[in-house]
Amino acid sequence: MCEANAYLLKNEKEELLMERVDRVVPQNGEIYLESIWGQRKTIAARIKELNLVDHRIILEPTQEGSI
Repeated sequence: MCEANAYLLKNEKEELLMERVDRVVPQNGEIYLESIWGQRKTIAARIKELNLVDHRIILEPTQEGSI
């Protein structure tokens, strides 16, 4: 499987944002995520790290209250 879990950094800790993400699209300062189950989310964040071996996407909010 090629999916990854997306995590959002909050207070130096990673919080699970979405499981089994298979689509990540940066657009206009936001990140669009879509899971294999069709769950969709757009968040004001930037990609801090992609660790594809460990199936992890780490996002950093670009503004407070971005979810």
